[in-house]
Amino acid sequence: MFELPCRTDLMSKLALLSFTIAALLSAGCAHLPGFGSSGSTSAAQADPSAAMDWPTPAISNTTAPTPPEPTLLPRAEIPADKSPETSRAARRGNSTSSNATDAAEPPRDVWQRIRNGFQMSHMNGNLVNDWETYYATRPEYFARMIENSRPFLFHIITEVERRGMPAEIALLPMIESAYNPVAYSSAHASGIWQFIPSTGKNYGLKQNGWYDGRRDVIAATSAALDYLQNLYGMFKDWELALASYNWGEGAVQRAVDRNQAKGLSTSYQSLTNMPAETRNYLPKLIAVKNIIADPARFGLTLAHMSNESYIEAITVKRHIDVALAAKFADMTPDEFKFLNPAHNKPVINANSAETIVLPKHKVAIFMANLNEHDDKPLASWKTYTVKAGERAETIAKKHNISVAELNSANNLGGRRHIVTGQTILVPSSGELQPVLAEVAAPVQVAARAPVRRPVARTPARKAVPGNRVTTTRVPPKPAAKPAVGKPLAQTASR
Repeated sequence: MFELPCRTDLMSKLALLSFTIAALLSAGCAHLPGFGSSGSTSAAQADPSAAMDWPTPAISNTTAPTPPEPTLLPRAEIPADKSPETSRAARRGNSTSSNATDAAEPPRDVWQRIRNGFQMSHMNGNLVNDWETYYATRPEYFARMIENSRPFLFHIITEVERRGMPAEIALLPMIESAYNPVAYSSAHASGIWQFIPSTGKNYGLKQNGWYDGRRDVIAATSAALDYLQNLYGMFKDWELALASYNWGEGAVQRAVDRNQAKGLSTSYQSLTNMPAETRNYLPKLIAVKNIIADPARFGLTLAHMSNESYIEAITVKRHIDVALAAKFADMTPDEFKFLNPAHNKPVINANSAETIVLPKHKVAIFMANLNEHDDKPLASWKTYTVKAGERAETIAKKHNISVAELNSANNLGGRRHIVTGQTILVPSSGELQPVLAEVAAPVQVAARAPVRRPVARTPARKAVPGNRVTTTRVPPKPAAKPAVGKPLAQTASR
């Protein structure tokens, strides 16, 4: 009679134990895949914030802080909808994806685009401060320099970005030439990048009586960036590359070798025996960079510059007068020459250079006018070889022009006279394609070199094409800290 109650009690305990074990198993396996009511419960469901912290691929669409090796290949771009920010926003399921898309939009002006690409290290020192003061106290000069850069800056920053170079490089013509395309120095350096003849030829810039590639902004920009990339390849340092652009790579290499032999730093600021011009070179560039980065801090305002192309190079396979080309483009001769300073004569020789540069909004009207004159002469000049005994007066009379017109077309006058065997320009007789043989290069006169005293460039008036002398020099006004390194003159050495 006592067995039934005992068996019942035992069975009850076994049932209770089974239920407890099942509950424990269920609780313990709830975090494993395949368990739980939904069959897909995960740690992310238990902790919603965990989804936000999943690692994403190490990809970035921003400029790398360390400059890459010289390359001509364009850098890959990450589509906005594939960027890490957009991917994280999509996983979160919130509204930040629209903010990421907005962030991927191109800068609204060229200045912001340049600021976004700054890569060079900050530089302190009296020279930087002095050059900041120099530019900030000359707002009219700085404004003219900015205005000179307007047609060309978009093209240059685009090329700089394409090569993965620091955006500061796009500002280099500001300290080289104030972005004056006809600038010419006492060292015979020409153009916005201030190439001397030999280096220009080494980098493919043609120079003859008809055309000087150093003043062709598009061609010279390509050559200058090639040169700078080669210099960076030598030194693996942009400061030393820029010092070499000014001083010469051989001189910089010798200075580096001297410091290495002494166990000293080989940084730009540590090099010894550096000319004052090169010592001031980087501080000038950094000063301009600092002003572009924050003009309000210096009491300046930058004129708006749209982030879009302004110029376009077109091909013209026939000789054409400069005046007629300007007329076809609905431009003044000075406006046309400012964009095309590489052409040395009143007629553009298509055999020497087929390309001319126009504002993009002028290309259509130029091409329409050019096509209308397809069967008409475009050049009113031809070449003529001076015979023995001929003088300017007899040649001018023979071709029904004045001596002044003849001299102007051929850069004659003063001590420069016509000589036997010389090839000069004279009016053509209405030929559809007149003969344009090789002519002598124009004689250029540079500003007189400074004599045993430090000088600084003064704000030059806006460049007027045709001026052979565009740089003047006077003693500088005292800078903010004149006792330590007053800004010195910069003369091109490339």
